[in-house]
Amino acid sequence: MAVEAEASAADFALSETNINWDRLDKTRFHVIGAVLFTIQSGLLHPTAVVKTRMQVAEAGLSHMRGFSVFRSILKYDGIPGLYRGFGTSAVGSLPGRVLALTSLEVSKDMMLKYSEGQDISEATRIGMSNGVAGLVSNVVSCGYFVPLDVISQRLMAQGLPGMTRYNGPFEVIHKVLRKEGLRGLYRGFGITIATQSPASALWWGAYGAAQHVIWRSLGYDSNAEQKPCQLELVTVQATAGTLAGACSSIITTPIDTIKTRLQVMNDYEGKPSVIKTTRRLYEEDGWRGFYRGFGPRFLNMSLWGTSMIVTYELIKRLSVKHE
Repeated sequence: MAVEAEASAADFALSETNINWDRLDKTRFHVIGAVLFTIQSGLLHPTAVVKTRMQVAEAGLSHMRGFSVFRSILKYDGIPGLYRGFGTSAVGSLPGRVLALTSLEVSKDMMLKYSEGQDISEATRIGMSNGVAGLVSNVVSCGYFVPLDVISQRLMAQGLPGMTRYNGPFEVIHKVLRKEGLRGLYRGFGITIATQSPASALWWGAYGAAQHVIWRSLGYDSNAEQKPCQLELVTVQATAGTLAGACSSIITTPIDTIKTRLQVMNDYEGKPSVIKTTRRLYEEDGWRGFYRGFGPRFLNMSLWGTSMIVTYELIKRLSVKHE
């Protein structure tokens, strides 16, 4: 086939990073992944706390700059204040990460096999498979992560005006179940799955497309014969991850603001809903209100995109079966 015969070095570079599910030692993959992703989450958790507080605060924090909120938390709560909800998030995320990583790799492997032999470039094939895998993984894992998100964000927001104080995650679960039932732990489930699944597909698609463009710009075209070194691979992956995270944060911040408000606020009259939350947010601050916490979230998602994909690719390389 003409397309396959003339595959470019850029496509080859992309395929070299694509370590398929059947090549992985599953136990090592999940153990190494749990350790490295927990470390990554710990490094980025303070930006998530700042973002959450800016989105739900009623006492002026929503109009402050992200760095000012960061300093305010340090001043009044110290370092522990920047890590509110981290223990719950870190420990609780372990089973969810196994679920997410497994569904991501299995669905990507299935898509790669399904598209094998079709008249499309390798970069397009990998990008399409990654996008579908990202969507499927998010749909599968939402059932686990939404309640965890509700719990951890309530712990992050406690201490703010109007917010309930909790003595740990189990008290959050007890109070939410007592007041709202199981449904309370799934606040924002609909909006999460309806928006984050396409956003996940967008992220992985943007990552694949960004890699392809960068490899081309570096001169890895159909006439190039040199294989990229490990440093180049990591640099391109990190840059593509940063671009994908930045694009995703711009598009998804308004939905994230609505979701966060819906999950943590407890002073609504009657049944909480997306429409009520959206209307209230607009009344408070106009369209600008939908981008509360944009700075920290932009930073969080850009850093997350960079560190996540480099960590993820490292985990896969460390987990390859020894022949």
